[in-house]
Amino acid sequence: MPRQPRKPSSTGIFHVMMRGINHQEIFCDAEDYYQFINTLDRMRIQYDDDGNPCGTNCTYYAYCLMSNHFHLLIREREEPVGDTIKRIASSYVYYYNRKYGRDGHLFKERFKSEPVNDMAYFTTLLRYIHQNPVKAGIVEHVKDYEYSSWSEYDGSVDSVFQICNTQTVLSRIPFTELEAWVNEPLPEDVYCLDIEGSSRRRPSDDQIWKLIKEKTGVTNNSAFQQLDNNTKQQVFLELKDCGASLRQLERLTGIGKGVIHRIWNSDKL
Repeated sequence: MPRQPRKPSSTGIFHVMMRGINHQEIFCDAEDYYQFINTLDRMRIQYDDDGNPCGTNCTYYAYCLMSNHFHLLIREREEPVGDTIKRIASSYVYYYNRKYGRDGHLFKERFKSEPVNDMAYFTTLLRYIHQNPVKAGIVEHVKDYEYSSWSEYDGSVDSVFQICNTQTVLSRIPFTELEAWVNEPLPEDVYCLDIEGSSRRRPSDDQIWKLIKEKTGVTNNSAFQQLDNNTKQQVFLELKDCGASLRQLERLTGIGKGVIHRIWNSDKL
């Protein structure tokens, strides 16, 4: 099947995610993280034949580098976002392969992206991107993670780089309010582009129960638990396709996340 064209953005802003091939690490030490951030910095500027800055390729609003993937909140300027990301990836792969004596691909296929068409979703993504290391259990607070753009927003944290346009947010939201808000977990019904490349919004509890009732006729978790295993498996697989989360389904059905996770991974009825 031919690749689907990327969805356009009315604002020129995109949430971009790219991961290592086969989930492998793309950042192995501090030097790798800093090299990638330096690459981001270089690729946002256009240069003339004499090496002088002459334009802007893109604007960054947020980034977070995890061991096997990265997130960017980026606005295309004088070149399409796809061209910018390709140049970033090519430059970093060249560095990485030389450093570690390897050949071939480092990233999985092409990058994933979703358009950001309004300020509400923009600020949601700012929160989501900076919460990645907290959600992964690497740090307790957003400010404790070294390889994200949060230090550029937080003046109390030393920042080696200044590559993001922070004023777009700070001119609208006071920092104390932004800090509290960014550290607050996202609601369960908000679902952003993740490492698997999905950008569906999670269904509400009511929507999940409506689907369960349509498929099985039951309306509560006690009755659901009494269903035969094959029926429950079919329902869980369909709810996975709808974007439901493990935690949400455990809470609603009373069936453990581990059980649901095994069903999702087996993909067998």
